Amino acid sequence: MKQFLILIGTVAVVVGLVVSGFTLRQVHQQQASMTDDLQRRTALLADSFKEAVRQPYLANATSTLQNTLNKFAGRERFLLGLAVYDSNGELYAASAGLPQDLVSDLKIPGKAMDSDLGFGDFISVNKNKVYVYATPLRQDKNAVGAVVVYQRADYINSAIRDIWQANLMRMLVQGLLFSLAAVLILRWIIYQPVMRMAEAIRQARTGLPAGESAVYTSHGFFKPIAAEISKMSQSLILARTAASEEARLRLEKLDSPWTAERLKEFFKAYFKDRKIFVVSNREPYIHQENKNGIHAVVPPSGMVTALEPIIESCGGLWLAHGSGNADRQAVDSDDKVRVPPDDPKYTLKRIWLSEKEIKGHYAGFSNEALWPLCHLAHTRPIFRKEDWAEYRKVNGKFARALLAEIKNVQRPIVLIQDYHFALLPAMIKKSRPDADVGLFWHIPWPNAESFSICPWRKEILDGMLGADLVGFHTQQYCNNFLETVGKEIESLADLERFAITRNGHSAYIKPFPISVAFDNSRSDNDSAKPALPERFGIKTKYLGIGVDRLDYTKGILERLRGIEFFFDMHPAYRREFTFLQIAPPSREAVAKYRQFNAEVTAEAERINRKFETDGWKPVVLVKEQFSHEEIYPLYRAADVCLVTSLSDGMNLVAKEFAVARRDEAGVLVLSQFTGASRDLKDALIVNPYSAEETAEALHKALTMPEFEQHRRMKKMREAVKNYNIYRWAAEFLKALTSLG
Repeated sequence: MKQFLILIGTVAVVVGLVVSGFTLRQVHQQQASMTDDLQRRTALLADSFKEAVRQPYLANATSTLQNTLNKFAGRERFLLGLAVYDSNGELYAASAGLPQDLVSDLKIPGKAMDSDLGFGDFISVNKNKVYVYATPLRQDKNAVGAVVVYQRADYINSAIRDIWQANLMRMLVQGLLFSLAAVLILRWIIYQPVMRMAEAIRQARTGLPAGESAVYTSHGFFKPIAAEISKMSQSLILARTAASEEARLRLEKLDSPWTAERLKEFFKAYFKDRKIFVVSNREPYIHQENKNGIHAVVPPSGMVTALEPIIESCGGLWLAHGSGNADRQAVDSDDKVRVPPDDPKYTLKRIWLSEKEIKGHYAGFSNEALWPLCHLAHTRPIFRKEDWAEYRKVNGKFARALLAEIKNVQRPIVLIQDYHFALLPAMIKKSRPDADVGLFWHIPWPNAESFSICPWRKEILDGMLGADLVGFHTQQYCNNFLETVGKEIESLADLERFAITRNGHSAYIKPFPISVAFDNSRSDNDSAKPALPERFGIKTKYLGIGVDRLDYTKGILERLRGIEFFFDMHPAYRREFTFLQIAPPSREAVAKYRQFNAEVTAEAERINRKFETDGWKPVVLVKEQFSHEEIYPLYRAADVCLVTSLSDGMNLVAKEFAVARRDEAGVLVLSQFTGASRDLKDALIVNPYSAEETAEALHKALTMPEFEQHRRMKKMREAVKNYNIYRWAAEFLKALTSLG
């Protein structure tokens, strides 16, 4: 409809300009015609009056002259009056009623007598337009005076106004009729057929229930397009049916690749009508308002990529904290909204947290206590009693909301995500023992000695063990968790099955290394290298890239020092190599993160001051959030990607870099302290605490032969392809419901 209004408005403006042009032309012609007519009539009047007043004027018969002027002054409709001036240009006589302002102007009579010819001009008196015409009175061929005629001329302006008003009214009426006709034509002939075609395409894209058909026919001028759309829709339906059948047949084939379609078929085949409920702190869609209105934004998250195909296939519910500035405007009275926006398949329920709850639960206990405690990145955890109280409160709030949703659901499947909800599994299992509850811990689990410093360690472990399945990225984290439980609480550990039994309930502890989607459909033609000089000012032969949140666990400072050491040891690469660090700010409510942001900025500036020359800077620091569509071309443009985390559960940047390199080129320098280093063994594995080791790996990457790059990258890509995000989700579900 907006486009229709723009179209109608544009045409209306064009029509208005055309009508205005014709009106101006008409006004000019009318004004010229009326002015010419007034001038001719006034000249004729002056000539006819001249003979009548000549004799009384020459005879100096002032009474007779005055009577004559008064008699003639009332004969014409627009005639204001007459006046006679003597040879000196002084007023001699004037008809009754002539304004003093008119007769006191001696310019026109003077010009007529000086030139011995008739002369007229327009003057304005009290905002009224008057035409004044003077003709000389002669005696023996000499000008001895002048007769002046005063005519009203304001009727010309009135006539012009009438023309503008009439044409404007005509234009408005025509515009209204045209707009109405255009709306009707656009709606019935264009808009509705287009919407029907769009619906047919949408049905073909999203799939149809059995027995329905996405066929659209048209008898208008859209008929050729409609015919092609119908054929395309039928082809898509057949292709989707074939793909679904193929995915179903592949379910038992371990060597077949996992896709979103296969994951959906897997869920339908093994879980029938069971409902899935996902709980996470981060929501899969954030509604944000800007000058263009409210838009749904997908936050970059491997968790969303993994869980959406599952929850879409069953039309489940996702419970998350509503953090967008327009989230409240997008939900209904029950704080729910159907997503994805363009093709709703499941429900997102938002939980609202107060500033105090966010500060205590998220910024406080989650990210100032549990995060540094689990990452062992030399940042001391901060344990506050008030933060722990808010953490428990928020876990309880989510538990109540979830229990209300599953109240009438038989055997629900509950997938709880990450360290924000360590207490939630036990809360759910206590009220709904029939529910299958899985908890996936997306960050590392430390050794037992490190975790023992947490004042509320027993409560956290009890909460987590309420789940039927607790998943970590690596076996080492599972071992650490089992050791921690054995040291802290009374329980029975089955090391053969990796299960812990406490209070009659068994929780299985298993590794599930999370991954990313392996997408071969992305084009290689959108290489970012041509755009780099314009956007980032990078013109060097070699490019390195790092993509991290500004988090102290990511080893960004250590990475920069390794780059500094590289330029010290290999000065030939100065002005030949540039490192691009994408580092959007993170958790700015936490003081440590604000401090780290400043430290990274200062370090990048120090290194640039040390080496920069002729406009070249070794480090380009960009503190912006980029989408996958923007990041992948940068991955493809880079010669080397540096991932130097000091402690990381997995680190999906490493896997994203491998997926992006369809050309099988480029080198990955990867920290030994990431979970990804166990899957991507053909990366250059480094200890990020050693600047020398990082620098040497960087030099090896830039000098590595192409065949060696291809060999390594091909193996890393195969590793991600064989264990992608969809397989991760399927294996987690199978383990949770005892299918594996």
